[in-house]
Parts: sequence; structure tokens; C-alpha cells
Amino acid sequence: MKAAALLLMLAFAATAFADIQCPPASDYGPTRKLGRGLANIAFGVTEIPDQIWAVNYAEGNSAAASYGVVRGVGRALARLGYGIYEVVLFPFPTKNGTYYPAYRSDIPWINSGYQEFPPELGFDTRYNYCRTYQRDPN
Repeated sequence: MKAAALLLMLAFAATAFADIQCPPASDYGPTRKLGRGLANIAFGVTEIPDQIWAVNYAEGNSAAASYGVVRGVGRALARLGYGIYEVVLFPFPTKNGTYYPAYRSDIPWINSGYQEFPPELGFDTRYNYCRTYQRDPN
């Protein structure tokens, strides 16, 4: 009787283990694409203060007051365009048959790429999809 109960428990455990496995691309689907598009539309404007701060750190106050504003507005408008594009076409896999973002990532392109979601403003973040804020001069 105990052996039958043990075999029954092992059978349930084996099916439960198989049930929780996800394919690698399952995180990127149409709902994530829709959410990313809505976030880019609603919060893409956060690129303006983020770029002002980044240019101020790298090049100083006068560059931040001119180039930082222009760069931030350009990136905010780009996020608005990408957001509208992703909201309209969210049901369709548009980038090489996947739901990945249409813009290039900033991982290999340190200063010119985009994160998947708009930057978070503030001192602290708990989310790993946001860019890191390690621009401390010390």
C-alpha cells in the first residue's frame, strides 16, 4: 500500500514538474508587446529628465541645458512613435517573427540604444528591466 502511494505521489510530482516548464521565448508575447507600447506612450517623456541628467553628468551644465534637452525630446518622440507602432501591431510578431522590441537594445550601444521600457525616475528601482543608475563620479 505504501509503495502504491509512493508511486502515485511520484507520478503527480513528475507531471507537475513538466507543467511548470516554459519555453525561453514565452516571456515575449503579444501582451508584453501591448504593455511595452502603452508604457512607451505614457512614460516615454521620462527620457527628457533622464537624458538631461546623463548629459549633465558626462559633459556639464551647459551641455545638459542644450544638448540634454534636445536629446531627451528626441528620445521621447522616438518612444512615442515606437509605442504607437507596438500598440497598433501588438497581435502580430513584427520583428523577425517575434514580439521583441523593434528598436535596438542599449546593451551593445551604450549611449544610443533603448531599454525595453522607459526609464524610471528616482533614486531606487526594484525592477531589473530598467537601466542601471551607476553614473556616480566616485
